Amino acid sequence: MIDFQVLVFYSFAALLLGAGVGVIVARNPVHAALFLVLAFFSGAALWMLLEAEFLAISLVLVYVGAVMVLFLFVVMMLDINLDRLREGFWKYFPLGGLVAALMVGELWVALSSRGLAQTGAGLAPAAADYSNTRELGLQLYTTYVYPFELAAVILLVAIVAAIALTLRRRKGTKYQNPAEQVRVKRADRVRMVSIPAEVKSAE
Repeated sequence: MIDFQVLVFYSFAALLLGAGVGVIVARNPVHAALFLVLAFFSGAALWMLLEAEFLAISLVLVYVGAVMVLFLFVVMMLDINLDRLREGFWKYFPLGGLVAALMVGELWVALSSRGLAQTGAGLAPAAADYSNTRELGLQLYTTYVYPFELAAVILLVAIVAAIALTLRRRKGTKYQNPAEQVRVKRADRVRMVSIPAEVKSAE
């Protein structure tokens, strides 16, 4: 007899895979974004099954509540040419299929290894006052603090690069240059003018 938790796991896993496929094959960008929202909810359900409530709530609040709402606004406000968007699909399909096959192979090797299958075997249940949020914070800011800071720097560089690539100067628009404002001197802004005094002529 199949355990109920295992059945729920496979159901949400299949839903997650189906939503991922829907993101790729959907012709409408809005439908693709909605499929991605479904994938995030399915991933959050899997985190809940693993008793990682903090990660599940963070996935829903951050990605579904903020990132995907922003994506939907951008997609719905832009006039996207769907025909042009689909021009390079079959051109890059072999490369995408190769990368997908490599990822599936790596996951299969990882899941079929004996060490990973026996990782959770024989572990004692967690205490009543156990907090996975606290344990996550301890691992993140002690053991993995340098990879965490490195990821933060990479994200900062990506944000700066995205702003630099999308920055466009329009003609006829006035801009302020902070560097020139800092280097300004009094002689550049104030001009002393000597005006002779007026002398009234005697009548």
